[in-house]
Amino acid sequence: MQTGNKKLSLAETVAMAVGTMIGASIFTIFGLGAEIAGRNLPEAFLLSGLLALMVAYSYARLGSRIISNAGPISFILKAFGDTTVTGALAVLMWLSYVVSIALFVKGFAGYFLPLMHLSPGGMPLALTEIVLMLAFTALDSFGSKAVGRLEFSIVLVKLTILLIFVATGLGSVKPELIAPATGAAGTKAMLSGAVVFFLSYMGFGLVTNASENIERPEKNVPRAIYGSILLVIAIYVLVSAVAIGNLPVKAIIAASENALAIAAEPFLGKYGFVLLSVGALFSIASALNATLYGGANIAYSLAKEGELPEVFERKAWFGSNEGLYFTAGIALLFALLFDMGAIASITSSVYTLIYLFVLLSHYRLAGEVGGSKTLIALFTACLLAVFAALLAYQYSSDRASFYATLATFGAALLLEYGYRHLRHRDFIGT
Repeated sequence: MQTGNKKLSLAETVAMAVGTMIGASIFTIFGLGAEIAGRNLPEAFLLSGLLALMVAYSYARLGSRIISNAGPISFILKAFGDTTVTGALAVLMWLSYVVSIALFVKGFAGYFLPLMHLSPGGMPLALTEIVLMLAFTALDSFGSKAVGRLEFSIVLVKLTILLIFVATGLGSVKPELIAPATGAAGTKAMLSGAVVFFLSYMGFGLVTNASENIERPEKNVPRAIYGSILLVIAIYVLVSAVAIGNLPVKAIIAASENALAIAAEPFLGKYGFVLLSVGALFSIASALNATLYGGANIAYSLAKEGELPEVFERKAWFGSNEGLYFTAGIALLFALLFDMGAIASITSSVYTLIYLFVLLSHYRLAGEVGGSKTLIALFTACLLAVFAALLAYQYSSDRASFYATLATFGAALLLEYGYRHLRHRDFIGT
């Protein structure tokens, strides 16, 4: 993710993180958010942003001192050493990229098919997902530097579109539609939304996965992490407030595949639908590209540490594409087998587990990298509650995604355990 031979500047790093975060939720799973949180969606986005800042505290401290494109896995290796669990988490980290890519593919199809006046399901959906994944896999197999250089510009384009959405829609917001629901039901809706939409901020982790390629990482990694999260919190809250304030929640839920485009119609007309649809396609495409690169990049870094099979040990843009093909192929499988809600909840579960281990690593390394152990313990307790609530939500609302999450965790452990014992590979300790 370098621009030519120059390392990423602070602005480019923030753009990379913001581009991935916005592509991850505001376009792709906004309708699901309305279904879960209802009128309390802006509050849910704010609360999930605060949870992200708790995790960011540890990422920023660790990322400024441990410079490695392996990102969180390098933190965990430093704190706990080379164990089967550490190796399983490395595999799980790679799988988190896989599931995230599947989410982007589903989101892209959700906006593209209605824009082309095609059925949003069945064969058109499957063909769109397959063609999209093949196209980006082909693009990334050539290591297109042009795409990397365009990332900053694409982020500016989609932020401009969202700002147009906010600026033109604020004046027509209906207070009765945006008034938060109170009482036990409203609180539960807000908390459930915050737990699921913790996923909305996952892009900040890409900063640590590119730390070797960032100018002055000891200073710019923390700045990029905090800056990108704060910027995205503001965008999420404003966009969700305008959408909920202009269109009844039931209408947004009914248009869950392209909810923001539908929400723009009351104040921008048919041009609003086209504008937001095009913005979504640009946004999701850039997030998909960055994450597909990130998946290959993290696989390479982890394989260097001995945490993934040798087949992943080369970056796609260095001329060998095995890791890229595995990443893309399994992501396509997730996209074809699961719906948007299931993919989102599985992704949230995987990331939350990794975040928990990062916080535990920070607690063990606090004397070396800095940070308050009291704060880390408090943030860890909050994150444990989020993880438990997320699994409970999956179990009660979508039993298939609950079992798929457990299967994903189990598969990572089995793969690592089997690989170590069958291949007897040498591993690099800490």
